[in-house]
Amino acid sequence: MKIAEIGNIIEFKDGLQGVVEKVNENSVIVDLTIMENFDELEMEEKTVINHKRYKIIQGSEESDQEPNVDEELEQESDQNQEQ
Repeated sequence: MKIAEIGNIIEFKDGLQGVVEKVNENSVIVDLTIMENFDELEMEEKTVINHKRYKIIQGSEESDQEPNVDEELEQESDQNQEQ
């Protein structure tokens, strides 16, 4: 499973889209205001989406490839053990 990075556009819940603002261990925080019909939806501007519940539809300019969740968790575990 690939996880999104800051700046990626993701899709979730039957077509809702947003820009990733923060990546957490199990989820991302997404800004929904990029959707043209955002005002009509009467939703909060931001929401939290579990990594298992979205699809990356547009990568950020900075990276060509999204990291693998398992690799990222392994790196975090290694860093925690070093501390």
